[in-house]
Amino acid sequence: MSLPQLRPRRSCLYAPGANAKALAKARELAADVLLFDLEDAVAPEAKIEARGAVIGALKGGGFGRKEALARINALSTPWGGDDIAGLAEAAPAGLLAPKVNSGEDVLALDELMSEAGYAPSCALWVMIETPLALLNIKEIAAASKRTRLAAFVMGTNDLAKDLRARQTGDRAAFQFALSVTVAAARAYGLVAVDGVYNDIPNTEGFIDVCRQGVTLGFDGKTLIHPSQIEPCNALFAPSAAEVEEARAVIAAFAASENAGKGVLKVNGKMTELLHLDEAKRLVAVSEMIEGAA
Repeated sequence: MSLPQLRPRRSCLYAPGANAKALAKARELAADVLLFDLEDAVAPEAKIEARGAVIGALKGGGFGRKEALARINALSTPWGGDDIAGLAEAAPAGLLAPKVNSGEDVLALDELMSEAGYAPSCALWVMIETPLALLNIKEIAAASKRTRLAAFVMGTNDLAKDLRARQTGDRAAFQFALSVTVAAARAYGLVAVDGVYNDIPNTEGFIDVCRQGVTLGFDGKTLIHPSQIEPCNALFAPSAAEVEEARAVIAAFAASENAGKGVLKVNGKMTELLHLDEAKRLVAVSEMIEGAA
């Protein structure tokens, strides 16, 4: 079983594996996570060459505090199995697997990673991007108890296609998919990352969707352009007011006069031990972000 390490995952930037300039530039960007993409961003005839380029980029290192993962092709394609086998030598922080439909898919991916020699610390992230994945979301999440599964990543573009849904600004067609994915992630201690926003020049629309993702409970968002990193990082980071409130909660429960109490009034609000756990998590993430700045 692989539990996701507590760390910021506000911005998860896709970098096309076939674009040498994008792979090199990624090291300099302020994204929390880099997703070197061998799937959607790479044409079939360029798959093998792109795999070699991503292996080279990962071996080159220089990512600092960033997590560097590779998105492989689905196992149902001619390239998926070879992606897993080939990337093992590059020791990525994890693999992101598309088109996962069941817990059995997770087990198969985990087994292939183990056979290829990936370290136990190398995580498995999976895309939630099909109607069947939504119907099997509990089973998929539960597979984390037996595997290195650590995160869910929304694939809203693929969902839109398969559902025949319209991608409106309020994402009305995806509210069930988004919410049930977050619920399953929280139930099994997984990271939850929101899907991409396609209209790159529309900064206002991007900000609105990020705020919606924060409200729904996502840890961060996948991005398709470097210009989206800065606003994403700002919106998915705890605000100064939230950190101040969290520190007040921690201090209140630590006070000697409150020893043994399960419910307190903090700044006029009823506060329980469950709020203490979240306060500690929020402050820890905030301190990590400040340390990386």
